[in-house]
Amino acid sequence: MSGVGVLDKAVVILAACVDGASLAELVDRTKLPRATAHRLAQALEIHRMLVRDTQGRWRPGPRLGELANAAPDVLLTAAEPLLSALRDATGESAQLYLRRADERICVAAAERASGLRDTVPVGSVLPMTAGSAAQILLAWEPPEAVMPLLPRCKFTGRTLAEVRRRGWAQSVAEREAGVASVSAPIRDRTGRVIAAISISGPIERLGRRPGDRHAMAVVRAGQRLSGL
Repeated sequence: MSGVGVLDKAVVILAACVDGASLAELVDRTKLPRATAHRLAQALEIHRMLVRDTQGRWRPGPRLGELANAAPDVLLTAAEPLLSALRDATGESAQLYLRRADERICVAAAERASGLRDTVPVGSVLPMTAGSAAQILLAWEPPEAVMPLLPRCKFTGRTLAEVRRRGWAQSVAEREAGVASVSAPIRDRTGRVIAAISISGPIERLGRRPGDRHAMAVVRAGQRLSGL
């Protein structure tokens, strides 16, 4: 609680209405006096933060979505300078990946200016079946979410267990011939893995054990982006 009474009560009411709530249900879920719950719910309805459905129950209103869509993406904003710093520290291209179903999307990147490099343009859609970033995005998922994919993966359940143990992943010619990569998790405030930060480049420069050289730099970058 913030200590601002009216605000705290309004937030409690919004949370109680996620799946719909009548006035009686609001009172039961929030433990607020009936008059207080009714007054605040009506005020939130005026501001379009709550709406009534056909049964007269309060549900989240359109204003909440409008505010969320208008907010800048905190992770992407913070990632841009960190990806550039990671690229400069390692000498390799750096990327940020998010999972979308059975794919992963590059949502930010910092490329080497010259020389051999692994270019992954922002917006690229890559499989969840190969590469160190895919390993990161799967390693902390529950077994029922991983098992259907594993038969198609170029890594194994044992690989994912090792990733969880050491906190980072590496791949060599797994996603693409001649390319190696190192990745680490980015977590939300609850500790859930929400993204993967990576570096990638040619095997001839990164070697067959790229994590030995670069894992700590990638892990530190992931830690700095966690909990935003």
